[in-house]
Amino acid sequence: MSDHSDHAVLHVKGRVLVGPDEVRDELWVVGGRVTYDRPAAAPDVTIDGWTLPGLVDAHCHVGLDGHGPVDAATAEKQALTDREIGALLIRDAGSPSDTRWIDDREDLPKIIRAGRHIARTRRYIRNYAHEIEPSDLVAYVAQEARRGDGWVKLVGDWIDRDAGDLTACWPRAEVEAAIAEAHRLGARVTAHCFAEDSLRDLVEAGIDCVEHATGLTEDTIPLFAERGVAIVPTLVNIATFPQLADGGESKFPKWSRHMRRLHERRYDTVRAAYDAGVPVYAGTDAGGSLAHGLVAAEVAELRLAGIPALDALAATTWGARAWLGRPGLVEGAPADLVVYGADPREDVGVLGNPRRVVLNGRVVG
Repeated sequence: MSDHSDHAVLHVKGRVLVGPDEVRDELWVVGGRVTYDRPAAAPDVTIDGWTLPGLVDAHCHVGLDGHGPVDAATAEKQALTDREIGALLIRDAGSPSDTRWIDDREDLPKIIRAGRHIARTRRYIRNYAHEIEPSDLVAYVAQEARRGDGWVKLVGDWIDRDAGDLTACWPRAEVEAAIAEAHRLGARVTAHCFAEDSLRDLVEAGIDCVEHATGLTEDTIPLFAERGVAIVPTLVNIATFPQLADGGESKFPKWSRHMRRLHERRYDTVRAAYDAGVPVYAGTDAGGSLAHGLVAAEVAELRLAGIPALDALAATTWGARAWLGRPGLVEGAPADLVVYGADPREDVGVLGNPRRVVLNGRVVG
């Protein structure tokens, strides 16, 4: 990491959206950090517009593509694509690649890792996960809790070829023991879940978050709300369900019908969860079959689901950063911010067209 001695002094003015209820007229960037105290030195660069904290993609896979781990040059391109759209904080929801080298690069987004996916044998995408049996679950969760940055990622359900449909991957007792072990080691646990039948066991076992959560129903939504279990709906990924269903129709007709039903009700599911008080965060699932740089499109999807503009913004800014334990535009924080030509509170569509991207106090886009 550099000592910040080569940073310019920036003056960011206009409307600085510090939080949903806090707007300031200006901030400065000195030594790569945010300050609200006017510095003695004149600014080297002045930027004018509507400013948000660096966007969060809370479900992204840097170092992964549709076939498995990728080389460092490809991972770098992925991270740069996310940076271009203003996604400066990424929760990497499972990757077989070692991307720790990114932490030494001030020009690349900050990553919070969940280690490698943990899946049942032959019950996930090839080359992605540790594929194990339930008796090994606690040991693998402990291993990934130590490797990650405070998160562990389970595959909660997947297609069961014998059943011809999605089924839960783990028995209740093993899930309870594994989540307890992760919590003992200071890590939170999330799980990939498309279907309905894994959710109750995972939530009652103490899980912290569920990815996709397309299987939420009026029975499980109150449970999520009561326990404060977050969801990251990845609606830009759920949009691919009809295509997946078409591809699996001849072999797994039951699964195909199920995937179409989950897709059809996706917006109602997210809105019902939001209305019940379930925390909702923006994530794209980039890096598997999806392109990087889609976080603005995901926020637009949250709006289509009926989430109010300010809360859809919070899902990729203030709220997401607080949930992940990372600062926003507070005094002394690293200057990770995105500036727009129009007010994103009026139209979240402007997130797709940042005027300036500032990472660690440097203008990078």
